[in-house]
Amino acid sequence: MTQPDRTSSTVLSLRGITKTFGAVNALTDIDLHVGQGEVVAIVGDNGAGKSTLVKVLAGVHRADHGTISFDSNEVHIADPSAAIDLGIATVFQDLALCENLNVVQNLFLGRELTPWRLDEVQMETRAWELLGELSARIPTVRIPVASLSGGQRQTVAIARSLLGHPKVIILDEPTAALGVAQTAEVLDLIERLRERGLGVVMISHNMEDVRAVADRVVVLRLGRNNGVFDVATVSSEEIIAAITGASDNAVTRRRHRRTERTPDPAVQEGPDHD
Repeated sequence: MTQPDRTSSTVLSLRGITKTFGAVNALTDIDLHVGQGEVVAIVGDNGAGKSTLVKVLAGVHRADHGTISFDSNEVHIADPSAAIDLGIATVFQDLALCENLNVVQNLFLGRELTPWRLDEVQMETRAWELLGELSARIPTVRIPVASLSGGQRQTVAIARSLLGHPKVIILDEPTAALGVAQTAEVLDLIERLRERGLGVVMISHNMEDVRAVADRVVVLRLGRNNGVFDVATVSSEEIIAAITGASDNAVTRRRHRRTERTPDPAVQEGPDHD
């Protein structure tokens, strides 16, 4: 297990974040650090606290305790607008797209360019610029979102989040329910976000996707931190063990005790005498 890098490139930092709902401790003393141009995957079983953590960062929930720092300044995220203004964009799993509207209309919904009336030309131009930066494979920006594939819809949702020039993008299960080709398209998109110097927080259950793009993996278990791992040096089995708690149970401890008691055969036999 590695310790997160505390360099000046850290753009988002959480320390001791705690959130309760009545008697339920959803999050307890959570630490998280995200650097510029870094993809941090947050993994955990159902009920681990991933969704609550995302909503705290997105301004949907307020943390009860702990501090959030952005660009080395302590901040308070009171609501979703505050998160967006700060530079934190969130793409939730449902994407929140209007299927009856086209790509341009979805990108600028609620943020239309209107000097005197809708500036359709400028919005279409900006839409193509955003999609071009992401190397998106969308035939036309005037196509209804209902006609797009799952990967293309994810691209539109991420492009929309870039309109506010964020420094951190949170992706909630970006490859869920996607086919192999669409998943590859989204993972390539995440790589391009990293290349732009953005910090990316990726929530995922898919270990292959995590290992494909993440730099570090933060494991949550029962609302607490249960490990921070460098993807380059950790195995999937170690991460899964942290997720499930398999590394800390009676069976595992008994196996370790047996290993410690078993003498090394080479030592026991001693040197060979011909």
